[in-house]
Amino acid sequence: MRLGILKTGRPPKPAIERFGTYPDMFIGLLGADAYDWRTYAVDEGELPKSPTECDGYLITGSSAGVYEPLPWIGPAMDFLRAAKGRAALVGVCFGHQLMAQAFGGNVVKSPKGWGVGEHVYEVMHAEPWMDERPLRIRLPASHQDQVVEKPPGAQVVFASEFTPFAALAWPDARAISMQPHPEFDPAYAMSLIEHRRGDPYPDAQADAAIASYSGADDRERVAGWINRFLAHATS
Repeated sequence: MRLGILKTGRPPKPAIERFGTYPDMFIGLLGADAYDWRTYAVDEGELPKSPTECDGYLITGSSAGVYEPLPWIGPAMDFLRAAKGRAALVGVCFGHQLMAQAFGGNVVKSPKGWGVGEHVYEVMHAEPWMDERPLRIRLPASHQDQVVEKPPGAQVVFASEFTPFAALAWPDARAISMQPHPEFDPAYAMSLIEHRRGDPYPDAQADAAIASYSGADDRERVAGWINRFLAHATS
């Protein structure tokens, strides 16, 4: 399976040498040998020539907001609209927001402020590509923007009080998206918190977020969900 990564941002420069880029993180999460990987630097103006150039696409996180007048965001949403139903789509964090906005939802800078640290989400709608274990998951979060209106035809897959539209699925379009970051190794997540300590995270918030990484999470479990979704969506 050819899986294209639509790169829409990068980690802070000091972190790249140790943790790699966002495409590196997803390849590590889902398996280097699992797919024929392709990477497109969407935030630099690069897009696939056709939605069918790959069997599926994974859209990464970014420090940008989907509502910002950046020259690459409009073409990226146009591409997703063209790819919807023609290729499998998986969006994470900014990718989740970009898909929601492109498909008719609404994304804003949330007045709730930053969601940071590991968050717990309730599974609201069990999908065929999920397992049968308790339907509650714990994953890294790092976002201020939120989907506040889901697109037509989308189902809410999991949610929290802080993030009511934390994951969406489009059953008829071979598309899923999620706000949290299964690709974030806890060590990277904590380094990102320290990088942002003081601005924008006050010390108390940074300390609480660091402390939240003391327990186990469901990164590997959700990686399995994504792999099973892609296998089902491209079969």
